[in-house]
Amino acid sequence: MGLADVEHFEDLSKDHVETGETVDYEQFPPVGGEHYSFWQNCGVYDEPVLTEAAVHSLEHGAVWITHDPSLDAAEIERLAAYHEPGSYVLVSPMEGLPSPIVASAWGARIQLDDASDARIGAFLREYEQSPDAPEPGAPCSGAYGDTESDFDPETVDARMN
Repeated sequence: MGLADVEHFEDLSKDHVETGETVDYEQFPPVGGEHYSFWQNCGVYDEPVLTEAAVHSLEHGAVWITHDPSLDAAEIERLAAYHEPGSYVLVSPMEGLPSPIVASAWGARIQLDDASDARIGAFLREYEQSPDAPEPGAPCSGAYGDTESDFDPETVDARMN
């Protein structure tokens, strides 16, 4: 698709890393690469999520919409509306983004300035459950539903395995 301004990345690792290990991603926010053996449940989060689990969600065909935490509440609400029950959409704040909003899928991302940009919907139509994801259709629920601040590797390992 000729969606303007989408960046593409190839040769992303699909390897799992030890739970609790921090991955140093080449892209920020990441669009794929090494990740935990469990995924982040798709949904809308008020706090940052576990990056290495969210990357696993991307592997399953999710689109991860990250936004600057200081984004206006109406803008955040507009982004949250892209997630519907059963969708493969993850929305969360993230510090230090290269633009106020970044939508990421496995191997692709687009940087945006505001939530009313029509390219967000176009990006979702193109990349949510894309056959270009390594495991489209694998679950995006039933795994990790907490935030980064709630993360305890030992508890998660016991719960996920």
